[in-house]
Amino acid sequence: MRSFRAKALQDDKNVRIFMEQDLETARKLFAGPCDFVLGVAELEQLPESGRPEVAFAGRSNAGKSSLINALTGRNTLAKTSATPGRTQQLNYFDLGGVLYMVDMPGYGYAKVSKSQRYDWNKLIKKYLCGRPDLQCVFILVDARHGLKESDDELMKMLGEAAVPFRIVLTKSDKAKGPELEKMKAEIEEKIGKLPAAIPEISATSAHEGTGIEELRAVIAGYAD
Repeated sequence: MRSFRAKALQDDKNVRIFMEQDLETARKLFAGPCDFVLGVAELEQLPESGRPEVAFAGRSNAGKSSLINALTGRNTLAKTSATPGRTQQLNYFDLGGVLYMVDMPGYGYAKVSKSQRYDWNKLIKKYLCGRPDLQCVFILVDARHGLKESDDELMKMLGEAAVPFRIVLTKSDKAKGPELEKMKAEIEEKIGKLPAAIPEISATSAHEGTGIEELRAVIAGYAD
């Protein structure tokens, strides 16, 4: 791993605290080139292995595109839409030539046919179970609503595939302080029993920028 792997300290609340140099190194990484590479609808279209990658998953209204845009400081890198579930393939982004970020199709969507939903789910499952370069899946969860059944299904799938995952709370600016802390505690208790879970929950807001620089440092830690 390169020197910009995030080095973190833990305080007495098990909250990750990053060194200033790690935050700055991650900022520079995300301020550099980050380009859309390709959209993958079939596994045969996946880029050649050899570079680490992280994936972003979540329900269709969890705010994946907004978070990716906030991380990269670009307003239109990941396409946002008023209609949830518009991402219909694995969208690959090249971060600085050292890491792929993969925007996965949203799940829990209702405005697609059963056959299309089956195809997407099949693609996601095969990708998660057969991609050796996949270092971590960031599961995005709306801070106002918490984990849903579809999130539980994904976490189970990741456990069976032995793929580590982290929970990222989105839209944290819309959840009041006590409610947010209660939500985090409930999720921590639940994922604490799952072997594939990394028990650190990131609370973010793409609108206000809360938690964005810390999440950048986490992601940078997976770069080659």
